[in-house]
Amino acid sequence: MRCPGRLQWRPLYVNHEISTGYRCTVNCHHQQTQKKEEFLCWIILFYIKADPEIQRKIAASIFSRLPGNSKDLINIDTDKTIPEANVYFIGFCVHRGSCSLEVSDFLNDLSGKQIALFGTCGMGDSPEYYKDIAGRVSAWIEADNDYLGYFICQGKMPQKVRMKYESMRTDENNDQIDRFIQNFDLALTHPDDLDVEHAKVFVDHMLKKIQL
Repeated sequence: MRCPGRLQWRPLYVNHEISTGYRCTVNCHHQQTQKKEEFLCWIILFYIKADPEIQRKIAASIFSRLPGNSKDLINIDTDKTIPEANVYFIGFCVHRGSCSLEVSDFLNDLSGKQIALFGTCGMGDSPEYYKDIAGRVSAWIEADNDYLGYFICQGKMPQKVRMKYESMRTDENNDQIDRFIQNFDLALTHPDDLDVEHAKVFVDHMLKKIQL
């Protein structure tokens, strides 16, 4: 068996309204011992959402937990190419209970890969809701891939969301709008330090499942 060597690159086109994100690459260099060979492995991490600083916090925590010295954290707004990989950590912001079309298309195109998902969700802090979201997003992953698992935490939403809630207020839905705004305000501090630590634990679990 041999190291795959130089990898092919492919473009990823994203909507600029929600396209700021990051990817990281981990280059596990080929080493040969008497018992086994380890092969070149790229771990790609990218994140799509309007507020880059929110994504940077989770992306950086996952990046820091990934092993190896040959890795980089790249803004995919300025670098549209995604390298071919064995393992993908794929990030998304929750959009209408799932992921954006760009993410679902990318997931659906993958074949024979190991895939972990991570994301932020503005609405609520519910493990049951997050599980449902992950189920809808992972449904785009073809059966010939190895789906490793997911991490979702609450994330700050744009101020225009709060303004939209206020514009929707009526006498009939006043209590519901109050709950929406309360959730919006609670999300302003997320991802917080505990979310970051949970993301690192998630990476540890995923690394145990990855097969090189």
